Amino acid sequence: MRFEEFYKQFHNWIINNGQNYLFGLVIFFAGLWFIRVLRARMRSRMSKRKIHSTLQPFFLSLTVTALYVLLILSVLKIIGFELTVFSTIIGAFSVAAGLALSGTFQNFAGGVLILLLKPFDLGDNIVAQGQDGNVTSIQLFYTVLITPDNRTIIIPNGKLFNEVIVNVNRGGQRRLDFELKLGYIVDVEQVKTVIENAIKVTPDVILTPEPQIGVIALEIDGIRFTVRVWVNANDYFAVKLFLQEKIVKDLRDADVKLPTHHLLPGT
Repeated sequence: MRFEEFYKQFHNWIINNGQNYLFGLVIFFAGLWFIRVLRARMRSRMSKRKIHSTLQPFFLSLTVTALYVLLILSVLKIIGFELTVFSTIIGAFSVAAGLALSGTFQNFAGGVLILLLKPFDLGDNIVAQGQDGNVTSIQLFYTVLITPDNRTIIIPNGKLFNEVIVNVNRGGQRRLDFELKLGYIVDVEQVKTVIENAIKVTPDVILTPEPQIGVIALEIDGIRFTVRVWVNANDYFAVKLFLQEKIVKDLRDADVKLPTHHLLPGT
């Protein structure tokens, strides 16, 4: 009798619920196949579009995990499970995780945007967060700079992306500007000629666009000259040091009086 009762109950259960479980299994295996195909296509598309190698595994993992969760929840719903408890647990966990990791998420979002929008690349010289250095590493949560004096600077991507970023060598060339002040007793044309000759013999100066030399201001205690030349971004400081020293030396050799308290540093 027990067997007959068990058989009847099982038969009734199959009649009432079997089709839901069968349909759920079909959806589950079809979903697994779809996710596998989608993952392969996503990997191929991201490689063709040259998405940064750091982002590819993350996007694949995030997408596939989300699809697996959605698939499992859909199958549970089809076979008759109530998902209210699951929804509550997921919602509570999401809120708690968001509050605990808000700063981390901000850095992560900044890293994703930096890698996608590319305001700078590896090797670029940037000025950001009061730091000046070459970019040696771009990670999802932080960016690493090496300063000219060989210090390693690690900047969180959340702060980096939300502030002003000066990309020094994105354009390839950079204008070098500096000024010097001389007394009214100097011959302006002579000073300009000396500076022009110094520029011509300075290595790595780009002569197109043409250098600009002239009087930028007349002040009570002297004449302020400006010098503007174009250089490759990577040669900026070497040219600056060489040219300024060359101009000072040549002015002295030309007997141009240099007031020691009026020489101005480069801008």
